[in-house]
Amino acid sequence: MSGGGSGGERSEKATPKRVKKARRDGQIGNTPEIGSWAALLVAAFLLPGIARSLLATASRTLLGVGGIIRSPEPGRAMALAADGMRSAGLVVLPLGLVFALMSILSVATQGGFWFATGLLKPKFSRLNPLHGLKRMFGGQAWWQLTKALLKSTVLGAVVYFSVRHLVPTIMGSGSLPLQILVQQAVDAALNLVRDAAIAGLIMALADFAVVKKRNNKQLKMTKQEIKDEYREAEGDPHVRSARRSRQMAMRRNRMLKDVATADVVVVNPTHVAVALRYEPGRGAPRVVAKGADNIAAKIREQADKHRVPMVTDVPLARTLYKSCEVGQEIPADLFKAVATVLAFIMTLKRRGSAAGLHTVRPLTA
Repeated sequence: MSGGGSGGERSEKATPKRVKKARRDGQIGNTPEIGSWAALLVAAFLLPGIARSLLATASRTLLGVGGIIRSPEPGRAMALAADGMRSAGLVVLPLGLVFALMSILSVATQGGFWFATGLLKPKFSRLNPLHGLKRMFGGQAWWQLTKALLKSTVLGAVVYFSVRHLVPTIMGSGSLPLQILVQQAVDAALNLVRDAAIAGLIMALADFAVVKKRNNKQLKMTKQEIKDEYREAEGDPHVRSARRSRQMAMRRNRMLKDVATADVVVVNPTHVAVALRYEPGRGAPRVVAKGADNIAAKIREQADKHRVPMVTDVPLARTLYKSCEVGQEIPADLFKAVATVLAFIMTLKRRGSAAGLHTVRPLTA
């Protein structure tokens, strides 16, 4: 099946977004008959008990009517009628609940509940006679015709075989009591309903498989459609790039503000800068900012602005830049080198001011 203007062959499974849109448009791909036949099958097993309860209710009501006839009272008559209707309603209620429950389960197992809002929108294409002829003579119409013929044939066969066993019993019923004859006829009728419901349910499941397969085939997408949908969901590449740039700028600005909290900035001296902060009792010194080239220059500017001491140590600056990320503690193999720098800065602070650019060297007391 070619996609024509959609960008090639429709060979890809429909995405969740495409399926959701199709269901909103009414293209659900289910079979309502599954719930109907399932409800009829369950009802066929409930009917004997319901019939016995209804007969018992009718018997009680008739006995009450006899008493009212002997002693007519409008209040008693109304109460008897209300009681009879209430009892009959309670007896029939399970049957109604079964039909409702089967309908709900049928819809839930075939894809869930969806409000097809797309069907409420006016579409002038539905008035096009060519589309109507296509539906009348298309593949779906032939399947509907085949399904109707198959259903008639199967149900006819079920009725035939059920009645065939009942006819000899009726023909020879002269020697049978009426109660037994009626019971056999009722049993035969119930078996007929059950067999018909089973056959109908099987055909409905087969219809569901065909409808589901056809629906999935119609919803298939081309590779280009999937790419377009992904691009639409993710946004334009230029927009994504601009968003990433803004996020990186925000992170960079936060990092540069943190330079003011650093104890020392280790520099390359011009190409790399790494700002460190040491908080006693909270582990090893931590990297609060780092950068190369332009970012390193901005870090040096911030350090100079906030009078954070800078120390030139080319090997240490390069190693810190490569091995540490912002927010991480320095690795154990750099403890000694960093401790030497921090001790040097502490000594400068005790002597007065440590601001400015320095080179680590032995200091005399």
